[in-house]
Amino acid sequence: MFGGIVETIGTILNIELIDGCKQFTITPQKVFSDLNIGDSVSVNGICLTVTQFDDASFKITAVPETLRLTNLNQLSTGSIVNLERSIKMSDRIGGHYLQGHIDTTGKILEIKHDNSNALLVKISIPETLAKYVINKGYISLDGMSITVIQAEINWFTVTFIPHTQAVTIVNQYKVNTLINIEVDMMAKYIEKILGDRTNATCH
Repeated sequence: MFGGIVETIGTILNIELIDGCKQFTITPQKVFSDLNIGDSVSVNGICLTVTQFDDASFKITAVPETLRLTNLNQLSTGSIVNLERSIKMSDRIGGHYLQGHIDTTGKILEIKHDNSNALLVKISIPETLAKYVINKGYISLDGMSITVIQAEINWFTVTFIPHTQAVTIVNQYKVNTLINIEVDMMAKYIEKILGDRTNATCH
């Protein structure tokens, strides 16, 4: 479980193809001194398991399904990624609860300044997932907990403040960039509960 507050960025040092999976070696800008094998780390919002680590880097492996559903296949040696370790029970939740299970990728359709140094960004989303995105609701973009500004049938907009631009991979975003999206899981639970109740009533 994650909170959607990026701790630091990391650089991909190496990518190795192993039995159809990709093993990534990542060096975080901020040293993760408490990593253990088996720990979960969010890499661009994707919950991945640490398989090896040393004082300067760690390794994670992405299976074909993860590569298919996320933007990991777009990355290469030298690419920068958002990183967050899993939350502790005593941590403040500055964003919202994230599972690190990516629902889809969205493409940046438009980037412009919102009458300030903030960026207003328009992002595509499949119509099947758009129902989970609401004005002023939460959404996870590459592991960042962000508030939705405007939600439509196949796109939505968000604002990235200057601080977020400075400390995350947002400063590399451009039109057509693919972004990992995880919609608010609470909406899915509510839909399922209401659906089960409706079906039960009909029987």
